[in-house]
Amino acid sequence: MAIDRGYGIATSSVLADSYDLDALIADTEAAKVAAQTAQTNAETAETNAETAETNSAASATAAAASAASITGAEANSAASATAAANSATAAATSATSAQTAQTAAETAETNAETAETNAETAETNATTQATNAASSATAASNSASSASSSASTATSQASAASSSASAASTSETNASSSASAAATSAASAAGSATTATNEASTATTKASEASTSATNAASSATTATTQASSASTSATSAAASAAAAAASADAFDDTYLGGKASDPSVDNDGDALTEGDMYFNTTSDRMKVYTGSAWTEVSVDPSTVVTKTSATGSGALPAGTTAQRDGSPSAGYIRFNTTDTSAEIYDGSAWTAVGGGNTTDKGLYEHAHTISANYSITSGNNAMTAGPITINSGVSVTVPTGSTWVIA
Repeated sequence: MAIDRGYGIATSSVLADSYDLDALIADTEAAKVAAQTAQTNAETAETNAETAETNSAASATAAAASAASITGAEANSAASATAAANSATAAATSATSAQTAQTAAETAETNAETAETNAETAETNATTQATNAASSATAASNSASSASSSASTATSQASAASSSASAASTSETNASSSASAAATSAASAAGSATTATNEASTATTKASEASTSATNAASSATTATTQASSASTSATSAAASAAAAAASADAFDDTYLGGKASDPSVDNDGDALTEGDMYFNTTSDRMKVYTGSAWTEVSVDPSTVVTKTSATGSGALPAGTTAQRDGSPSAGYIRFNTTDTSAEIYDGSAWTAVGGGNTTDKGLYEHAHTISANYSITSGNNAMTAGPITINSGVSVTVPTGSTWVIA
């Protein structure tokens, strides 16, 4: 930033789009030095202006001395002296304005850390304008000297001084504009720095997200490979299971031939029958099994199952001697005792003959003459036995109170 002391010093600024922060700080310090140099130059220009004022006063004195001989020139010299005085006053005013502008410039320098290009341009302009100020001061001195010899020249110099004052005002305006531009540049640079920081943070976040996505993708790829391998293994196992199931179904189909109206001569595949093949005869509603030579109905072992002769025939009770009775019978067991030649039932405590009531279609009623098992007459009933009767050792017959047992 350059300071105008009233001698036509101009200021210009160039805004930079972006700055290197370290270089900018260094350049800002240089700008401060340049501004101080500009201040010194301005003060020198002020001193020159004061010298010009002194010379103008001397010129005015000389003009007054020559007034007696040159009436017209006297008037012009007086006017020139007045103009020179006005120029000196304007220079003093410019000096004050320059001091104020210097204070504003120092404030602008603090805010304009990013104004590297502007500071360099301002330094160059300050040097140039200081030179111009020195030249203007010399011109003012020459004008004052010329005033004593030529009123016309003094008038011209007074006009030049007036122009210098106008230039000083313009320089002050330019200095204010430069300060404003510097502040704007500082704000723009700060905004650009904030934006750059935010964008850097966003870029870091995106990079992290991209890295995470890459890791997840790699993990998913590994999982997919593992699952593909598992799927392949499962497919192989499934195929093997299907083949085994098919073989098992075929084997079962070759053994159990299903429902048929008559005895088949081959299995379901057209192969020869094998021992153990089975089918259900839908005509007789009977299950049949192939013995190796013929089809027979499926039956139970008659040695362990009570059978019947037919649907309307008789049940075939198990038969055996007294000694062959069940060792641990339960109530309800029934059998035919071949020793006593009669049916008997276990009532829960003893085996008793299955009676036919109080009548018989026989001429005689026979019973065993030996009691070989404990017997208890039913309470409230009486009993009659044809004697003699033998009760085996360890065996007893219980006659309840109120009951009678008659042996005839």
